[in-house]
Amino acid sequence: MPKIAELRCRECARHYAAAAVHVCEFCFGPLEPVYDFEAITRSVSREKIAAGPPTIWRYSDLLPVDDDAERVDIGAGLTPLLRAGSLGRELGIDELYLKNDSANPTHSFKDRVVSVALTVARAMGFDTVACASTGNLANAVAAHAAKAGLQSYVFIPSDLEVAKVINTAVFGGHIVSVEGNYDAVNRLCSEVAQAFPWAFVNVNIRPFYAEGSKTLAFEIAEQLGWRAPADIVVPVASGSLLTKVRKGLSEMVLTGLIDESPTRIHAAQAAGCNPVVRAIQTGADHIRPVKPDTIAKSLAIGDPADGYYALKTVRDTGGGAADVTESEIIDGIKLLARTEGIFTETAGGVTISALKKLADTDQLSKTGPVVALITGMGLKTAEVLGEMKPTMVIPPDFDAFQKRMRRP
Repeated sequence: MPKIAELRCRECARHYAAAAVHVCEFCFGPLEPVYDFEAITRSVSREKIAAGPPTIWRYSDLLPVDDDAERVDIGAGLTPLLRAGSLGRELGIDELYLKNDSANPTHSFKDRVVSVALTVARAMGFDTVACASTGNLANAVAAHAAKAGLQSYVFIPSDLEVAKVINTAVFGGHIVSVEGNYDAVNRLCSEVAQAFPWAFVNVNIRPFYAEGSKTLAFEIAEQLGWRAPADIVVPVASGSLLTKVRKGLSEMVLTGLIDESPTRIHAAQAAGCNPVVRAIQTGADHIRPVKPDTIAKSLAIGDPADGYYALKTVRDTGGGAADVTESEIIDGIKLLARTEGIFTETAGGVTISALKKLADTDQLSKTGPVVALITGMGLKTAEVLGEMKPTMVIPPDFDAFQKRMRRP
C-alpha cells in the first residue's frame, strides 16, 4: 500500500507495516494509517475533487488505497446534503441540513467503509471477506463482495430485523446467525479472525475500513461550499463514525481544502444502549459497558471499540450528547418523515430526537449550519412502527368518498 507510510498506534505511537493488523502488540491500542500529507497537499485540490467521480473515490488522495489498486466500487458516496427548512423551523435552527446516507447503494453509510475495506483486502490478496454486524454492514459486505467476486461470511445477532437479513441474503454469501447480542458476535469474530485467513473488515482490516467514514465529512464540507458546519450530530454505535468525521474535517484543513473553523461534534444514542452519552453526561473518563436493550439495533453496541475516542472527540470539540427513549426514537422517525419526506431507520430516529433535545437545550447553533447524519433507510426497520392503517376505507364510488370527506 505505497500511499500509506505505515500504521501507528494511537496510544503508544509504535510503528507497524501497512498490513492486516489492527491492534498494537505492546499496549493493545488501535492502529491507524499514517499518510504523507505533504505529498497529498501537492496533489489534491478542490478542482481535482470536483472533476472526480460522483462517489467516495473523488477523495482518493485522502484514502488509504494506492492509486493503482482496482477499486471495489458499487457507487457509494456523494449522497444528498438536503436543506431541512421545515424541520429547522420546528427546531429553531435557521440553517439545518440532513446528510442522507440512505441514498447509498445498500441504503446506509456502511457502503463507504466497505468500499475502502474490500479494495484494500483485494489488494492484499484476500479472497474471502467477513464482518461482525448489526445489519447494515452485513448488507454492504455481501453486496460489495458479490461485485468483487469474493467469498463473504457475515456474522449477525440472531434477533436482527428481518429486512436486514433479506438485504444480505439476496447477494449470496454466507450468513452466520449467532445466539447473542452484537458484543458476543464481535468477540466470536475476533477468535475466528485469528484462525481463518479472511479479511474481517472490522477486525484485522479495521484501520483501513474506518477511514471510509471520513468521506462523510469531506462531502459535507464540499457540499456546503467548502466550509465546515458549526455543529454535526452523529449517531454512535462503535464510536468510529463520530471520530472519523472529526478526522476528515481536520485533514481538509491540513491540506488547505477548507479554512480552519471549529465544529462541535455531538453524540446521539438510544437510552437502552448509551455508554458514550452516559460517560459524557456524568463526566466519566472511561466508557462503562452496558447490556443493549433497544429497538435501535444498528446502534446496539454495549462495549464500543472507539467509545473512549468518541468521548474525547465530543469533549475536545465542545460538543454535547443526548440519549432518547424507545418512544422518542419512533417520534423522531415520524418527525423526519412528516417534515422532510425522508423515511429513516431507527438509528435516524435516534439522531433526529437527539437533535431536537440538543436544540431545545441550546447546545446547537441557532443560525447554523447544523448537520444531522441520517445513516440508514427506514424500510430496513419498518416493523418498529407497528401496524399503520389507511386513513379511510371506501367502496369504489365517488359518492362514498364525497360523503366521507364531509365528515368532521
